[in-house]
Amino acid sequence: MNCLFCKIARREIPSELIHEDTEAVAFRDIHPQAPTHILIVPKKHIEKHADLSTQDKALLGHLHEVARTLAVREKLSDYRLVLNNGAGAGQSVWHLHLHLLGGRNFSWPPG
Repeated sequence: MNCLFCKIARREIPSELIHEDTEAVAFRDIHPQAPTHILIVPKKHIEKHADLSTQDKALLGHLHEVARTLAVREKLSDYRLVLNNGAGAGQSVWHLHLHLLGGRNFSWPPG
């Protein structure tokens, strides 16, 4: 797959990974929207949330567990998780990923 996040997960593009396991990698966003902005990316290529199948339930849960673990490591008591689905929602890389944002107050509604 010629996807940016697939290449990072396969270590074909250098990136400082702050987490890696058999199912996912995590690294800091190069255009952070908060003092802490980490991307949590499955190694399996899935373009967007709408493309998840019932076989991906455990993977999606795993991404959330990685997010929780990283929030603890980063000492974030309050944080936001974002998962965009499609260009109109702000998705710019066509590989499913969670944004872990923290270190500042967030308003509602976002956007």
